[in-house]
Amino acid sequence: MLSDGSFTTSFITTIGIDFKIRTIELDGKRIKLQIWDTAGQERFRTITTAYYRGAMGILLVYDVTDESSFNNIRNWIRNIEQHASDNVNKILVGNKADMDESKRAVPTSKGQALADEYGIKFFETSAKTNLNVEQVFFSIARDIKQRLADTDSRAEQPQTIKINQPDQGAAGGQLAQKSACCGS
Repeated sequence: MLSDGSFTTSFITTIGIDFKIRTIELDGKRIKLQIWDTAGQERFRTITTAYYRGAMGILLVYDVTDESSFNNIRNWIRNIEQHASDNVNKILVGNKADMDESKRAVPTSKGQALADEYGIKFFETSAKTNLNVEQVFFSIARDIKQRLADTDSRAEQPQTIKINQPDQGAAGGQLAQKSACCGS
């Protein structure tokens, strides 16, 4: 799917992993993307699930001319739910959108409906013509950056936890009695 010559590529065919590094500029900052392109075949499934743990974002890619690859997306999502972190960003991608409509097995509306069901973004792309390829990578990078910024800002806010606050109405404004269990 990554047809841009600016990618650094190393292909590890024996285990079905294609590793790429790409640096993009997003909102004035340089961001280095490590892209682990895992094989979709069943025989690689055990190996590829190991890559979910550290993933910050996952692109679920199917072939619009191959309905079985689309039908397999639900299995991949279940797999992600089991092995990836809970807040991992996900995008659904229908590839080969450049193909003649007569060869299309999965209509755009079906892809969008599945993405809506899982509450994730949806793109159709073409690696051949480069349609929406850049947009997908910028979108996932922006989503991850936003999630991390939101997490950081929540962590910086002072957290106040009030314990054992007296119920002013029930106690008539006086402090609640101490429990007898603690030596009083």
